[in-house]
Amino acid sequence: MKNILLVFTGGTIGSVSTNGTINTSEATSFTLIQLFQQHFKNHQLIHFDIIQPLQILSENLAPLAWPTLISSIDAAKRQHYDGIIITHGTDTLAYTACALSFYFNKIKIPMFLVSSDYPLANPKANGLENFFCAIEFILQIKKPGVFVAYQNKNQITQVHKASHLTCSLQLGGDFFSVQNKSYMQYETRQFQLLSSEQFQSPIENISLKAVFSERILMIRPYPGLDYSRFNLDNIDAVLHDLYHSGTACSSLQWGGNYSLIEFIKCCKKRGICVYLAPAIKSADAYLSTQTLIEHGSEIIWNMSLEAAYVKLLLAYGNFVEQADILDFINKNIADEHVS
Repeated sequence: MKNILLVFTGGTIGSVSTNGTINTSEATSFTLIQLFQQHFKNHQLIHFDIIQPLQILSENLAPLAWPTLISSIDAAKRQHYDGIIITHGTDTLAYTACALSFYFNKIKIPMFLVSSDYPLANPKANGLENFFCAIEFILQIKKPGVFVAYQNKNQITQVHKASHLTCSLQLGGDFFSVQNKSYMQYETRQFQLLSSEQFQSPIENISLKAVFSERILMIRPYPGLDYSRFNLDNIDAVLHDLYHSGTACSSLQWGGNYSLIEFIKCCKKRGICVYLAPAIKSADAYLSTQTLIEHGSEIIWNMSLEAAYVKLLLAYGNFVEQADILDFINKNIADEHVS
């Protein structure tokens, strides 16, 4: 008998469509168990303990919800389980995946986040297939860590390391790992390793409090971004997204309000650190990127934007001294660094 802790949080996988409106339903969450028992061979050999700390559409989720989720899992006796599966909506899936990956960086069993692109009653839904993948991983692979199982439309189901998952593509529901490098793929109850582990950096285990700062501002770049419109009151740090080449506007050609350089100067005067991500560290960099570094920004190298954001929330929630914050950000604690 395999024991699995099943954590329901709502999302589309725990929702029902009624008169054209999709919303969570407490009863619908258990539809997943019913479908599993109908379609999974030897389902009677698996025992689920079920908790439901949240019931929310994931677009309504804020970091304040993560401690509730984490504390409910911490309260369970993990040594009694062979794995943990958390159902979750897709909109903020990548962020929660990173939060759990960082906090549970020392976990000794597999932990999976499972979602669905449609409510389970819809025959097009991939939720049951994603759930099967998580179950089979716990039964077959048994590797500790935090993962996400997801089947894109008309594709083979992928297993993503949670710290590598990025938000789904615009106007679509497909999910990918950063740099499109999934960890494994799952087909006909078999797993294939896709990314070699022999070249990974050592992972450092760190004990953390489930405290996520509420004083981090994230900014996305676009042509004409006017930095004078941001209110920096009650802000400890800024995470500034970068274009795909690791750049942002450093020019004064259109005026100081449109230059990230001038914004960094403004932040420094107020004791606010500006972090930049994502960017791959390499021998060559654009002049604009080098200029941003020279003016005091901190680049979070080789990490997805989602992972960088959540890691900053934890860094400023757990540490006070800037040296400790930077040390934590630079450590590889959940295999979040990519090459």
